[in-house]
Parts: sequence; structure tokens; C-alpha cells
Amino acid sequence: MIKLLLVDDHELVRTGIRRILEDVADFDVVGEAINGEDAVKFCRNNAPDLVLMDMSMPGMGGIEATKQILRFSEDTRVIVLSVHKENPIPAKVMQMGAFGYLTKDSDPQEMIKAIYKVGSGQKYVSPDIAQQIALGQLNLQDGNPFESLSDRELEITMMLTKGAKVPDIAVSLNISAKTVNTYRYRMFEKLNVSTDVELTHLALRHKLIQSEQL
Repeated sequence: MIKLLLVDDHELVRTGIRRILEDVADFDVVGEAINGEDAVKFCRNNAPDLVLMDMSMPGMGGIEATKQILRFSEDTRVIVLSVHKENPIPAKVMQMGAFGYLTKDSDPQEMIKAIYKVGSGQKYVSPDIAQQIALGQLNLQDGNPFESLSDRELEITMMLTKGAKVPDIAVSLNISAKTVNTYRYRMFEKLNVSTDVELTHLALRHKLIQSEQL
């Protein structure tokens, strides 16, 4: 029996996934969380076998939550379920230790297949995402500029493009506002932007975010 935690800030999404998984005899949905903080807390107390993790949520996002879960729980594996198809997010997530990456438009059978594979210790990435990661590793000249960011810089970038303020980011990531601003300055230098608005426009241009997420 594979014990699963569902993490998504949309109740409709969680309900839909739960109904799909409850039809599989080998799966047991043991909990739900609406943000990264709740997911980390649940995993500390319950140690599920597998977490289906949304990437973009208010407060602590999926990247930081995944890092924290993997840091203290070797037995819990994470499959990221995200709208993001473009690098660098899929590559970064897999590099940090996630066992799987699925897009939210994956069909139910692919999700079930991914859970079985990850539950047995194998990694699983949607074919279209695997292609993106492979192309990113070619390091082409016209590559995505966001690939130059560290995991933490990418996490803060995602939060800034959703309108989060520096003090709120500091609280979510448990770091000081000064540290957030230091990361922000480094990001701006790497990406050759000077404002959060320019950062958001660049993220839209390279499909790091979509307009409906704003």
C-alpha cells in the first residue's frame, strides 16, 4: 500500500486527484495540504510514502517544501505536479532530489503509472518534460536565462513574479528580509533587469510563468 499526501492550494484539484487515486486499491490518500508549510509539517508527523506536490502556492512554494521534506525524510518521495513545462523549473526540481515530474494536463493513467514507478524506487518524468530537460542540458546559446539562477534564487523569483513582498518572502522561507534583498540583487544582475515588473515580463517571455497565474 502506497500512502500519499496531496498538496495543492485548490480544493477542486485535490478532490479530483483524490477521486482518481481512491479507485486504485494499492493507494491510500492519508492527508491533504494547501501549502508548503502544512505539507512539511504533515510529513514530519506522518512520513507518507509519497507526496504529490503542487509547485505554485501561496506562502512556501513547492520548491522549498520539496527541499525541506527531502532533507529530513529519506523515505518520503516527491512527485511534482505542475503547470510549468519549460526549463529551468523541471530540471531544478529533479536535480534537488524529486522522484517525479508531471504536468497538470497529464491524463489519470499517466499519474497512476508515475506513482507506481516512484513507489517502487524508480524516477518518472513526463515525456515532454524529459525532452525539455534534455534540451536544456545541451546549453544552447539561446537557452533560458533563468537556468543561471540557483534553487533559492529561482524560488524567490517565482514568489516575486506572483506579487509577494520581501517581508512575506522572508517569513515564508525563514530567512531575513536583508537576505531576500541580497538574493534579489543577484538575480537582477544575472538576468539584466532592474525592477520586479521587468522580472515578471522576462518570466512571461520565457514561459517561466503564465499570464493567468498573475
